[in-house]
Amino acid sequence: MRTDKQRALLDGALRVFARDGYSRASIDVLAAEAGVSSRTIYNHYGDKAGLFRAVILDSSDRVAERQIAVADKLLGRIARLEPDLVEFGLQWAKRDPETEPHWALVRQIQADLDHIDPETVAAWKERGPTRVRLALAGHLRRLAAEGHLELDDPSLAAVHLVQLTAGSVAAAEPGEDWEAVIRSGVGVFLRAYAPGVTSRS
Repeated sequence: MRTDKQRALLDGALRVFARDGYSRASIDVLAAEAGVSSRTIYNHYGDKAGLFRAVILDSSDRVAERQIAVADKLLGRIARLEPDLVEFGLQWAKRDPETEPHWALVRQIQADLDHIDPETVAAWKERGPTRVRLALAGHLRRLAAEGHLELDDPSLAAVHLVQLTAGSVAAAEPGEDWEAVIRSGVGVFLRAYAPGVTSRS
């Protein structure tokens, strides 16, 4: 399959899976959305499960690369710890229209988990969430080595940073001040991980 045709198929299938979910998406609808024949899907991906795996891994790779680029830019060089973490939180929480279909697909996966091959779910987590978490942990580990933070588990600290900033924004009331929410979350993070804190429970 030509590269442009494959790109069209993966992008079209992403839109369908994100909208309809795995169980409800049909091969005919997937083929029509991408402008290919159903035979093309069977020839190149075997079946719907094979196409779904290709779609989620492709989408996870692209989103992970975008997120890691943000982390590298904002956490790669820290000048003032608290303001820089706030800026990271603001950028991490910002909606990106180009990645919205991916997050819609993730929500569909969570709703349809019982019908999706566990190996596909595990591969998605490794290529997407786990890869990003490890990248964030690497930045936090470096900040700890430089004396900015005190960490026992950089991977867990990475989860806390995201949940206390972008995660708190996602749970905020409509119209709530994002920056205030994120500043508060960064404050909690630093009270837990700033040097000299004695308890890491």
